[in-house]
Amino acid sequence: MKLARRTLLLLCPALALQAQPAPSVPLEVAREALGQGKLRVIDIREPTEHAAGVAEGAQLLPMSQLPQRLAELPGKDEPLLLICRTQNRSKATAQKLREAGYTQVQYVEGGMSEWVKRGWPTVKP
Repeated sequence: MKLARRTLLLLCPALALQAQPAPSVPLEVAREALGQGKLRVIDIREPTEHAAGVAEGAQLLPMSQLPQRLAELPGKDEPLLLICRTQNRSKATAQKLREAGYTQVQYVEGGMSEWVKRGWPTVKP
């Protein structure tokens, strides 16, 4: 007998995290969070991409190095924003982290390409 999906979610809340896409935040929220030091923003672009400029205050943690550097992330229940170039990698990475138990991870809409397009400041890493 197959249990209904709703019943499964009630019995195992962790499935709900897997079933829902990782939430996003607008670019303006990420900029404000960085400016006020409210949230950790992690730039998961690769070093060659970082060389073009990063948002001041963002932690640089390339996606390719993330599995070996998970200890550098905040606790699984602490707020965390991920940003990449266009939001594709940060969205996928946020979803994987949610599946691994990070309940407060979100990705930044538009990514650094939109940040630069808006003329917002960047710094060299």
